[in-house]
Amino acid sequence: MPYLILVRHGESRWNLSNRFTGWVDVPLSDKGIKEALRASKKLKNLRIDKAFTSELERAQETLLLILAKQDYTGIFLHESKKRHQWGKHKLTKKEIPIFSSEKLNERYYGKLQGMDKDKARKKFGEEKVFKWRRSFTGKPPGGESLKDTYKRAVTYFKKNIIPCAGKENVLVVAHGNSLRAIIKYIENISDEDIPKLDLPTGVPIVYKCVRGRLIKMTYKHSFERPICWKNVCKMPSGKTTRKRKK
Repeated sequence: MPYLILVRHGESRWNLSNRFTGWVDVPLSDKGIKEALRASKKLKNLRIDKAFTSELERAQETLLLILAKQDYTGIFLHESKKRHQWGKHKLTKKEIPIFSSEKLNERYYGKLQGMDKDKARKKFGEEKVFKWRRSFTGKPPGGESLKDTYKRAVTYFKKNIIPCAGKENVLVVAHGNSLRAIIKYIENISDEDIPKLDLPTGVPIVYKCVRGRLIKMTYKHSFERPICWKNVCKMPSGKTTRKRKK
């Protein structure tokens, strides 16, 4: 049975220093590297068939560290026409296609990018900064709202990722807000409730694909051992799936 795994990138150096990052291309911190390696360990016994990520370094670095425990090599397939043509390669069974797109990039924070978050709260007020960061429609000066991010990320998700997710194990490594947008779509979270959703860095969020539906597993679900459930998982319709034996 196929799985969809969503992972927010590991902690970046600007996460560590409490700065708004957005589209600034900041690498992982030491802690972020360790988080990615922990996620890799959790997923090592699950064969990843396809991977998707953003165009930003911290997400791509996390993805490559996660795939390091796989017995297969990840190959980037680029959107750029020239890079696609010059890097053209017929994938073998031992290789994993990786698709990167700016549609999965973090929300653009406009004039807040690079600013210390505590200083931003002092300058603009706690309530206003919270609305800019967490609400669905709040938009920082010159930046995107989560609604804007939702439009591009979910459009890409529906067109490129959903068709694969019901057939293959798909890994998506992206950002706090692009993933909040996708989870809002998957779980039908209301505009009023979305501010409550906060995603930890480097932690796999696992969905099982059952009869055309995505059923959420526990955040701490681990594939360190061969996949097996001791309990019956309830379907949204009230139906149940059978136990999967070792």
